[in-house]
Amino acid sequence: MATPYRHTIRVRYGEVDKQGVVFNAHYMAYMDDAMETWLLPIRELRNRLGWDMMLRRTTIDFLGSVTDGDLLDIDLAIRHWGRTSWILGYRGTHEGRPIFTGEVVYVSVKVPGYTKQETPPEIRAYMGPETDLDEVPV
Repeated sequence: MATPYRHTIRVRYGEVDKQGVVFNAHYMAYMDDAMETWLLPIRELRNRLGWDMMLRRTTIDFLGSVTDGDLLDIDLAIRHWGRTSWILGYRGTHEGRPIFTGEVVYVSVKVPGYTKQETPPEIRAYMGPETDLDEVPV
């Protein structure tokens, strides 16, 4: 089991709705920002391998809420490896309190052309083994 990557986001005023909490659509952007930041150190490797990924499906379960100025910690780790696809798990917390969980199914693609390909071993090695975020302490 790997240690999840943690990304922290400060909620901005413009992301809060009339109810005073983050509008639900922003959580997908938060998840994407966390994943992009996690993969930033391997940008050159990705380019050299001609590897990218495309979103296939996402699910989010809302467990709480955050508001303007709150810090949202987002943990992410591989939940499942397939040959050409993989599931990235997300867990969002604020001061240890659960805010959301999510999963995104990605498909590895070859650039250019965006045709499906097997996930390269170098990419798998960077992302690490399958990890159940439910078993990792916040």
